[in-house]
Amino acid sequence: MLQVEELESGYGPMQVLWGPSLKVGKGSITALLGPNGAGKTTTLRTILGTIKPWGGRIIYEGKEITRLPPHKKVEMNIVLVPEGRHLFTNMTAQENLLMGAYQREAQRHIGESLEVVYSLFPILKERARQLAGTLSGGEQQMLTIARGLMTRPKLMMLDEPSQGLAPKLAEEVFAAIEQMRKEAELTILLVEQNVEHALRISDYAYIMHEGRIKAEGSAAKVRESDVREAYLGV
Repeated sequence: MLQVEELESGYGPMQVLWGPSLKVGKGSITALLGPNGAGKTTTLRTILGTIKPWGGRIIYEGKEITRLPPHKKVEMNIVLVPEGRHLFTNMTAQENLLMGAYQREAQRHIGESLEVVYSLFPILKERARQLAGTLSGGEQQMLTIARGLMTRPKLMMLDEPSQGLAPKLAEEVFAAIEQMRKEAELTILLVEQNVEHALRISDYAYIMHEGRIKAEGSAAKVRESDVREAYLGV
């Protein structure tokens, strides 16, 4: 579904990505792992277009989309759920969800999308009328992911979905990600510091270091290899 070829980008004069290439198969969960500062978030932002690529190619469903602006990529059903919980804290959980369905096509399917979201995240149905700012950390993270689902994506890029969560809550979030892939027929590109959880739910994994892909393979192969210790410290 997604193919990234020798991608280069950065901030101002500082180059961060030095030609990483990766593929994300349709219906898969692909993990992009690496230490802090490796360029993982920059990769996601460059794919979406919020950071302009300096070089390389991005191909999505057989079409080159390298230079398309972010809103055009969103219209092609690509969504990025960024690191942190960027919620409207003074709005209810359901109002936050409805904000995700801002595109015309998504608005036509709001009822259907809410049904899917509430089946995946039943706690959000219970909290529908509660202010987002009063939800627990885990519930806020689920709401953030669910709002991304309201755009009806085909490809969802998740940046550190378990950040700042207690282990039990992180488990719930990862279980929801697995369920999303199955029930919502999503393709997921996952950036995550929790290596064990990420490898457990992923089909394939890339390890990034200093803006380059240093290793790749099936999640099971990476889990058993020495590259984890070499580049991830675990």
